[in-house]
Formats: sequence, structure tokens, C-alpha cells
Amino acid sequence: MTVSGVLIIIMGVLFAAGVYAMLERSLTRVLIGFLLLGNATNLFLLVVMGRPGEAPFSGSADPDAMSDPLPQALTLTAIVITFAVSAFLLALIYRSWQLGQADTVHDDEEDIAVRGRGAEEEDQMDDETSIEDEDDDATTDFIGTDAAPITILHHRDVDGIRDDAPTDRPRPSSVDDGEGGMPR
Repeated sequence: MTVSGVLIIIMGVLFAAGVYAMLERSLTRVLIGFLLLGNATNLFLLVVMGRPGEAPFSGSADPDAMSDPLPQALTLTAIVITFAVSAFLLALIYRSWQLGQADTVHDDEEDIAVRGRGAEEEDQMDDETSIEDEDDDATTDFIGTDAAPITILHHRDVDGIRDDAPTDRPRPSSVDDGEGGMPR
């Protein structure tokens, strides 16, 4: 078996193990699965790169003998993204441990209620959305000014409103302050 064949098998095993680990409820296993997926992606980009060659930035070799720089740049990007998401997941795991002394994600009441719904309830909900779709013409947004939700008030409308906020209007330059200084 060739070197790239072994890398492809290792890459497939890493992808499979990473996806399997990410399907667990433990955040630590999700982190491990994500790290496995990141390493599998790096191996994939290494296999895609092809055979090694001369450095492309030197420019002294034949263009056919140079290696492709794009997979190398993508590998560096994948490493940075894996590092950033891993740091975020570590922060989530730490906070989850602080709050509940566990890193396992549990179902809440809404998840249990959604899982417990039957097919009849789902069909009933679909029927309700079809009624809403038929009635779209009657519920358009704010036809006319009577139903408009935003009313602009000025200081003339209500006595309690002060309308002395600073504005961006330039000051007249012909006014002198009387002390020989700059005009106001």
C-alpha cells in the first residue's frame, strides 16, 4: 500500500471517530471529536496537495516541480479555526462544570415535550400554518397611518419633551465674541 493510501485510511478513521464522538452528550467528547475532525481535515488537505516539490516562493525551480501553495494555506487556516473553536469549547466545558459540576448536556422540558408529540399534533400544527398562509393579505404590515406603530413626537406636541439636543449644523462665522478671539 502506498503512503497516500495509508493516509487516506487514517483520514477516514479519524473522520468516523470524530463524527461518532461529536454525537455524544458529553461536551468533553464533543471537543475530542472536533479535534479528531480537525486533524482529519489537515490530513485530507495533505493528501490533496500531492507530491512534495520545491517551495513556490523561491521561483528558481521549474513550475512543474513546485508544490501547490493553496493546500498549505488552507491547512494553516484549518489549524487556526480548529484552535479557535477548541478554545471556545473549552470555555463552554469550564463554565458548564462551574455551574453544574458536569459537562453533560441534559434535555429540558421543551425537548421532552417536542419528542412526546404525536403525528396527529404535528398534522394539526401544519394545518394551522396553512390557514395563516391563506390569510396573508389581511395581515400586511401597517397599511395606512392609523395602524402605524411609530409616532414621531416633537417638542410642540408634548410639553415634557425638550428639543435642545445638539445638532450638526455649522455655527455662523460672522458672529464675534467681542474679545478679539475666534468667532463663535
